[in-house]
Amino acid sequence: MTYRKLFFAFVLMFTPNLVFGACSVANLTRCLDSACAINIGANPAARCQYCGTNAAGEPTKSAAMRSVSAGTNSRYSISDKELKKAPADAGERYVWATELCLQKVSGCTTDDVTDNYDTLIEQSCKAAGISAEMDNLVKKANTTKTQTSCTTEISACVVDVKRCTAGYKNCESDTDFDKYFSECSIAATGCDSFLKSIRSNLIASRNTAFKNAKTLLQNIVATYQSMREQKLTTTRKDCADNSAKERCIANVCSNNMRYKCGLDASVLCTGNEKYNCKRLEDINYETSVAEQLCKFYDIACERLK
Repeated sequence: MTYRKLFFAFVLMFTPNLVFGACSVANLTRCLDSACAINIGANPAARCQYCGTNAAGEPTKSAAMRSVSAGTNSRYSISDKELKKAPADAGERYVWATELCLQKVSGCTTDDVTDNYDTLIEQSCKAAGISAEMDNLVKKANTTKTQTSCTTEISACVVDVKRCTAGYKNCESDTDFDKYFSECSIAATGCDSFLKSIRSNLIASRNTAFKNAKTLLQNIVATYQSMREQKLTTTRKDCADNSAKERCIANVCSNNMRYKCGLDASVLCTGNEKYNCKRLEDINYETSVAEQLCKFYDIACERLK
């Protein structure tokens, strides 16, 4: 068992029902999207900006912004009230959303998050890099109305899904790019005097987008690695002072035991009472069950040494 899997096993202690089963990736994604994919329909970079890296820029703010999970079963979504407590930092928000969603979607682990959701974040980060470059291209365009109009028209034509696509996936080679640029230039009548400048800017935008996408992905990998190293340090500390197991026992007692392992307000039975009292053997039994349920911490910490 790797240390990453070991740490995230500890997240289970925050799941009060302790139910284990098959992970629903659809529900897990829906839950994570409710915190990380807000306004994704209008902003493809949302996942990257909210839960990927701060280098992707600030998410678009709008009164019409809605989570992609709006209108779905709130059982698998992070509520607006909960979102008010979401960290502003993208990396911290990713961890916060992961822990919250693992409580809402039973049977899932952090490996399910990594295997399924990290890819969506990386795709969004690529879109973030491209979007930034396209915005920059428009800002650098000549202020003349005719050139601005031509730049907008030809750029939109070139990055159409049937041609280069927004990520220039179909135009990595200059030959493919020139083919689509030629088609778009012919369609944009009256732009002949601006074609050289527009082509040069689009080529620069394409090359920079590829470079930025790679840099963003590298930053994400570095961020994830740093977070996992920090979690490993915390996990080892919890093992050293046994605090993780103690929190687990307290959590099980609080959420799953009738008498809270002796911590509830009712008094011990003296022999005469029939109601509103608890027997010492019941308390001892509850405590023993809680200790057994949390015994996996002993095994996990032993492997971590």
